[in-house]
Amino acid sequence: MTSVRVAHAGADYEVVIGELAEALPSLRSIAGERRLPLISDGRVLALHGEKLAAIAVPDPILVPEGEAAKNWVTLQHIVEQLARLQVKRGTPILLLGGGSVGDVGGLAASLFKRGCPAVHIPTTLLAQVDSAIGGKTAIDAAGQKNLVGAFHHPLLVFADPALLETLDDRQLRSGYAEVVKYGLIDDPAFFAWCEANWAGVIDCDPAARLAAVEHCIRAKARIVASDPDDSTGHRVLLNLGHTFGHAIEALAGEAVVHGEAVAVGLCLAFQFSANLGLSPAEDFQRVRDHLATAGLPVSLRDVGLRGRTADLVELMGQDKKAGATGPALVLVRGIGQAFLKRGVDPGLLARFLGGAD
Repeated sequence: MTSVRVAHAGADYEVVIGELAEALPSLRSIAGERRLPLISDGRVLALHGEKLAAIAVPDPILVPEGEAAKNWVTLQHIVEQLARLQVKRGTPILLLGGGSVGDVGGLAASLFKRGCPAVHIPTTLLAQVDSAIGGKTAIDAAGQKNLVGAFHHPLLVFADPALLETLDDRQLRSGYAEVVKYGLIDDPAFFAWCEANWAGVIDCDPAARLAAVEHCIRAKARIVASDPDDSTGHRVLLNLGHTFGHAIEALAGEAVVHGEAVAVGLCLAFQFSANLGLSPAEDFQRVRDHLATAGLPVSLRDVGLRGRTADLVELMGQDKKAGATGPALVLVRGIGQAFLKRGVDPGLLARFLGGAD
């Protein structure tokens, strides 16, 4: 097993990469004489729940699959079930699943009795390389993604790449968009590695998948430790492609999953940067070609949103980073050179999106 430490003001925890079975002693040590509450969805529980049977309560708390879990109703349901189980303050809560389980379950853990520790056991590529690390929790509300949330850093994270073998092709490709993101932010050598090894990551070459997961976890830990509460502008770089992507998700609904929206968002961020003269046009084409080769959507047309300019600009203006002078976007000066640009002119953005395919 490999352990990556995430240490900063307010949190100090380990992300353990390896077989979940090897992590059970640590979980038993955390549990002590207690059985721990477990939050998951039905599909994941059926696939992996037995691995935690020895330490989890026999009555897990189930939530809907995917983004449908991230709402007030599910949050209330989790809190009520934790109360029914008479969970004591300070009892660790196991979060077994993808990013949505981690988001809504982590938010519930932050609220229940003013805070219970959370142990993330991510079961998707997207959650292992990104959402399980860093302490962001949220639900969607008022038509906006992740509008309501809190920072609640985990007690521990266990990332077992073998759990990804049960994912379908679409979910693997969705998670791969977040893998590529780390190269595009500040690591062009890793993007080149992705270009050479993407098929192994998606098609279950254990060595390639482990290398990708470990690299991304280390990158996320480094960025989070430098800006744990997203206040200095460094951590915001992790949102490369996401302001576009979140608007796409809000408009497309269940027709588009998160990583697909991010893939289109990455392409739009590079294309917009090139249009503004900030980044070479060939870098945009290189990014677009790679994501398309990996089987991801790369344009608004691909996700059925070409011509929805006004709706996209309105949603992007509601993004958490937006200020009084307009949206704030993570743009690029090239591959591996992301930066935050505040006060983007909404009219300029509308003209760009109106001409994007």
